[in-house]
Amino acid sequence: MLQKTILFSLILLSTNVFSQIGGKYVYQFLNLAQSPRQAALGGKTVTVVDYDVNQAFYNPATINQKMHNRLSANYGSYYGEVSYGTAAYAYTYDRHLQTFHAGISYINYGTFEGRDEVGNLTSDFTGSEAALSLGYAYNLPWTDMYIGANAKLISSTLESYNSWGAAVDLGFLYVDYDNDINYGLTIRNVGFQIKPYADTREKLPLSIDAGISQLMENVPIRWHMTFENLQQWNIAFSNPNRAEGNLDGGSTEEKVSFFNNALRHVIVGAELFPEKGFNIRLGYNFRRSEELRILEQRSFSGISAGFGIRFGKVKFDYSYSRYTVAANTSLFGLMIELE
Repeated sequence: MLQKTILFSLILLSTNVFSQIGGKYVYQFLNLAQSPRQAALGGKTVTVVDYDVNQAFYNPATINQKMHNRLSANYGSYYGEVSYGTAAYAYTYDRHLQTFHAGISYINYGTFEGRDEVGNLTSDFTGSEAALSLGYAYNLPWTDMYIGANAKLISSTLESYNSWGAAVDLGFLYVDYDNDINYGLTIRNVGFQIKPYADTREKLPLSIDAGISQLMENVPIRWHMTFENLQQWNIAFSNPNRAEGNLDGGSTEEKVSFFNNALRHVIVGAELFPEKGFNIRLGYNFRRSEELRILEQRSFSGISAGFGIRFGKVKFDYSYSRYTVAANTSLFGLMIELE
């Protein structure tokens, strides 16, 4: 009984942390922003094709030779004691085999007080999850189209419960070199639990995302637009705090319009000086803004910003993401060119 109570409480915590579309699946940490650059551009980008070795986490089709022998490490402090991070490395064996990518992501939920069913203290416990990925991309012959895949092994420990899972990410990319436009599509976290926490196997957080980005001709800006969670049309929910009172003393549930629900699938971002040693990034996540905004108070939820600066062969990145008045996150990253 004690273990079931603790596990249920931890799952509820994870549900609140990972927003309203979360809470239905295991291994929700797989959908966190994997780098400061992604976080600053709104949380998801599937069309960046350059040296950024972190980009392969979200679209393996973007793995390319410019990533060769680059190593990255990212760290962020989430709510409370929750922290998470990623690391990635890419290596080009030769021009025929192209580039291989390896990555790891983890999250540590911190330390929790253990209590029995009547509230008496027992012993503290922790929770953590991690995923190891291997990726590869292939240029379709005589085309500007690329396909790629990541294979992932997932481990999760929540108190005394353990689980293992396996998943793949599938990616597609088309590069219009004449107009500097990239088109991307990913199907992420297609897999299953190898070993469940108990007797019931749960679903993984499947995510289908598409995107487009363009480097503008006369202005040093690359804009990004991502359409997320395409596997589920209705991702809106009625916030009870926005219910309207009626003459009977009851309340009328908030109705989310077609347009409002459609906007919750959209993330927009822009990067200033994307090909230079110093970059400035801005992003806006419509779903985060709608789910976390506070009535009669401007909280700027959904806004994110960041920058990147290069010192020789070392690149430092930082992002700041606004969630609520009381909860914001920062993510730090280093990328090193080992040659």
